[in-house]
Amino acid sequence: MAGFCVATLLFTVPRDLFVPHVRDVEVWAGFELRGLWARLTAPLHWALFAAGAWAFWRERPWVFPAASFYALYIAASHLLWSGLSSDGYGWGAGVAMAALFSLPAWLLWRARPDSI
Repeated sequence: MAGFCVATLLFTVPRDLFVPHVRDVEVWAGFELRGLWARLTAPLHWALFAAGAWAFWRERPWVFPAASFYALYIAASHLLWSGLSSDGYGWGAGVAMAALFSLPAWLLWRARPDSI
């Protein structure tokens, strides 16, 4: 999981910095931020994945429920974005994406250490 978080950083940071049509849009809680607000909030996504990489690498017990919650947040965000955004793919696709992202949430929850 630490490797997944690092790979996500290696993909998203250059994309957010150098690809104009991607750089100017960030999605938070299913709602799009554009322009300056998108560029200002992109580092928050990077920080989340950097924290996840560190926590998984250091085997912090709280990382599994936190990552599970984040995966559920992503699922809900995809559902809202697909249904509400003019760039979305509709509610049907949103439900499918939400279901897809709910699977890692469930797996991460199941993988949490018993000591929590």
